[in-house]
Amino acid sequence: MELTPLDPTQLSTAAQRALGPGPGRMMASKGMMPLPPADQVAVLYQLHLDADAMIAGSSRATASGLPEKLLSGTLADPNLDPRILHFFGERCFDKPNVFDAIALNPSVADSTLAMLGAKGDARGVDQIAQNEQRLLRHPEIIAAMYMNRKARMSTIDRVVELAVRNHVRVPGLACWDEVARALTGGVSSANEDDLFHEVAVALSTNDDAALTTGDLERDLTDEEEQRRLDDAKKLVDEKRIPFARLSIPAKIRVATLGDAYARSMAIRDPVKIVSMAAIKSPGLSDMEAAAYARNQALAEEVIAHIARRREWTKMYAVKVALCRNPKTPIAESAKLLPFLREKDLVSIGKSRGVSSAVVAQARKLMSQRRGGDNKK
Repeated sequence: MELTPLDPTQLSTAAQRALGPGPGRMMASKGMMPLPPADQVAVLYQLHLDADAMIAGSSRATASGLPEKLLSGTLADPNLDPRILHFFGERCFDKPNVFDAIALNPSVADSTLAMLGAKGDARGVDQIAQNEQRLLRHPEIIAAMYMNRKARMSTIDRVVELAVRNHVRVPGLACWDEVARALTGGVSSANEDDLFHEVAVALSTNDDAALTTGDLERDLTDEEEQRRLDDAKKLVDEKRIPFARLSIPAKIRVATLGDAYARSMAIRDPVKIVSMAAIKSPGLSDMEAAAYARNQALAEEVIAHIARRREWTKMYAVKVALCRNPKTPIAESAKLLPFLREKDLVSIGKSRGVSSAVVAQARKLMSQRRGGDNKK
């Protein structure tokens, strides 16, 4: 939500006086002006946009520190401006009573609920999930809840089922097709909630995969690739991450929210919609894409997805890896072969591990280049 200044003429006389010129503005920013609660929150909102950085900063600090009881009672007023609700929601979402006052206020903006859905704890997300009319009207709220690791898996199952049942597509989730297909119509049990929480906590303490930029400039041998996989598996075993015990919807969510190690588990899952969720994860790095492009053990759909991502195929290492991978669609390999260097074309032209059509085209391109050199 764009937080723009309020219309001063719509404010009370006391609030207008506090916002007038003079030293009173600084006093008001510190909460030192004797104002009714409704006027105080409006004045603090207005002053946080002040051109004077000291006044603006002071008002933000004061807003964050107001007593929870005062705020919860004031922010429950349905006549309050939605911008004020958003402003305090950003700063006080961790105060349960304030969270509820804003989330349940009929004047709250849809975008504010999405923000709260992304930041709230499990209890707060459950509160938002009850407003089905809002979820269907603004499905971005569902996306925000989905990406919140604190949200219970059972709650996510329920809101996803709501969207699917009402033919609402949730924007902002690259893996929405996989999420919708995995839906069984049931609600996760408390045990599933506990399992997902266990995995989420474990993954939040992991460092990302130790792939370096140098890995993109050379080819990893099969032994090196296997060693990386073994290292990832060892870490998973050490942390006792119960990934295999999760339901398919929970695996997809872990693949979407997790780190490189979570994706390394999910992308090798035998259920294709889980592996596709991993390759579509917003956190997947270019270096991971390059490593997966050369992995012949992955599903064909995963390799095809990499080949269709232009931002990944711009990298030379990805081009080479895809052309060498027999699971890359021939049409995609054909587009990439002309961009390969001579030594790589020669290697592919001699390879027995790729399609004969790809080998033939590599040899043809090599012949054309050498023919062109001879003419020169």
